[in-house]
Amino acid sequence: MGRTGISNPILRGFNPDASITQVNDDYYIATSTFEWLPGVDIYHSRDLVNWDLVASPLQDGINVNLRGNEDSGSIWAPHLSFAEGRFWLVFTDVKSRGQGLDALNYIISAEDVKGPWSEPVFINASGFDPALFHDGHHHYFLNMLHDYRPERDQRFAGLVMQEIDLPTLTLKGERRHFFTGTDLGVCEGPTLMKKDGYYYLLAAAGGTGYSHAATVSRSKDIWGPYETSPFHPLLTTKDDPTNPVQKAGHASFVQAGDEWFIVHIMARPLSLQRGHCPLGRETGLQKIEWIDDWPRLANGTHWPQMVIEAPKIARGVTQRSDYSERIDFADGVLPPSMKTLRHSLSSELSFDARPGYLRLHGGQSLGSLHEQSLLARRWQSTSFRAETQVEFSPRSFQQIAGLVCYFDTNNWQYLNVSFDEELGCKVLRLDISDNGKWVLVGKRPIEEQEAALRLGVRVNRNQAQFEAAKIGGAFVPIGEPTAADRLSDDYVKELGGLSFTGAFVGICAQDLDDHSSFADFRYFDYREFPGECA
Repeated sequence: MGRTGISNPILRGFNPDASITQVNDDYYIATSTFEWLPGVDIYHSRDLVNWDLVASPLQDGINVNLRGNEDSGSIWAPHLSFAEGRFWLVFTDVKSRGQGLDALNYIISAEDVKGPWSEPVFINASGFDPALFHDGHHHYFLNMLHDYRPERDQRFAGLVMQEIDLPTLTLKGERRHFFTGTDLGVCEGPTLMKKDGYYYLLAAAGGTGYSHAATVSRSKDIWGPYETSPFHPLLTTKDDPTNPVQKAGHASFVQAGDEWFIVHIMARPLSLQRGHCPLGRETGLQKIEWIDDWPRLANGTHWPQMVIEAPKIARGVTQRSDYSERIDFADGVLPPSMKTLRHSLSSELSFDARPGYLRLHGGQSLGSLHEQSLLARRWQSTSFRAETQVEFSPRSFQQIAGLVCYFDTNNWQYLNVSFDEELGCKVLRLDISDNGKWVLVGKRPIEEQEAALRLGVRVNRNQAQFEAAKIGGAFVPIGEPTAADRLSDDYVKELGGLSFTGAFVGICAQDLDDHSSFADFRYFDYREFPGECA
């Protein structure tokens, strides 16, 4: 009897740049989080199919400070490994993305993946997407080299490597160039693996969008020269625009028994002709085979598949397909799915001020790069409904609270409670920011006796309908449907920007006056619609 198939992605919704490592029968994947905290999501599995979020080591005020970092900056492409009885996490904190590129590289470590993690050690800022390679008791720090000089044709100046002393995390010896790239150009996310006498260099290339790819080169000597695989590239959909798996690249090897796989970036456009991808870049799984000591996708092509045969270690496992969750704030805890922007809300959030509720004090505007009071979770489907209950007593139009669908500081859709001085009462507003242009989509007065309101949004692929209800009453639409697919990196790119994240939905509060107002939220519910997932 044949094995059942599993569907990609294995990590749904905004989980890019997967770095996988194995410790005995346990597998761990680390993914990028950019400006969202806690930073670097680490997932655990024993079957490569179902994954649990078990750690997010980067915490505001402890080992990272993201305040002021621009959209889609901050935490890029972590690398997770295990050596000398410890987990090692390498990450980049991108402070600026201009020609100079301030990309600060750090390493932290822990005996247990759940922590405690060590204090970060700064290594260098020569480029982004660094990694560690452990070759017995020799350890190497590899990275790409960024060239800021305007007279150069490109910013990529090759891959470099240097030995590193793990106990002290001190670089030693000389930094050496060891690879100049392939015909696909810039190498990102380089990782090394040793197998059967060869060093295999796996790297991302071709940018981060629809031309993305993964390449493989090998050498008998760690310092090269490296020859490029005859199966080149290993992975891409650049030449396959109707494949439901798009933007394939940035991969990482893993062995499971006698089988080999790669985890890789992928995205699912709403239309097969390379439409928008509001779920962002996700993590897929593909089986590989070895031909004359070269890896190749097991399907004999370089095109990834949406459905693959389940790994042998996953025999009998049912793949999770629904990520719905309801958060009752009376429990006084937040699940690991909930994240904040650039800081931890340590002083803005309270479960004790009003038992049974989460109190959120008004912070800076949704356009702020510093201290927003926003708590949200990633979209993991393009067919879902989110809902919350809020009590809020604004005294000014500058005091705002509600339910938000958020991509970045310039692109969001916000159903909020505020105050209108001309009407002399609270109002319910639907405001959107489209590439930084704020537009009022809908508004209605709130009756004085409506102390609490339920706010909701129903996302159906490329549209979102916001709605509201009195307690005990039926939901009614607020404004016309909005363009949900504009909360995507593709839309930002069409307008001349460059972004790498995905859409989130959650709750937030702003006080653009004296920061004295607060809103009380009773629950947050995220409910996917089975069979309608993107």
